[in-house]
Amino acid sequence: MTATALPALPGLGTVIAAKLLGHVGDVARFPTEHHFVGYTGTAPLDASSGKNTRHRLNTGGNRALNSVLHIVAVCQIRDGGRGQEYYLRKIAEGKTPAEARRALKRCLSGPVAPPPRSSVRQGGPARPGLEASGPLAGL
Repeated sequence: MTATALPALPGLGTVIAAKLLGHVGDVARFPTEHHFVGYTGTAPLDASSGKNTRHRLNTGGNRALNSVLHIVAVCQIRDGGRGQEYYLRKIAEGKTPAEARRALKRCLSGPVAPPPRSSVRQGGPARPGLEASGPLAGL
């Protein structure tokens, strides 16, 4: 048995951290952040046609893990802090509450994956801000 610091992070209790660890396993099995976000089902799917560029909700991926991320996002929105600031910023940008919540879930799942391999990309995080020290970065 190994100890984890996940329960100390905002929005994560012992049960949610256990579910997260149980579904993710070894995070090193995901080559990039994008693979992990696809696995969680938090990445939007392209639904573009011609000049119309749009995305739709991804109903695939690991639904149980997606549910865990949803609980963390809702708790962070409710309890304040960086998650709530990010959510309110998305609302101010004109997103609906559901869209802003999904953006927060994507943001939360991004830092879980290991840093990109040197052959893929060099540099810092793909998105600045919340992701660099996101609530799941300690995984």
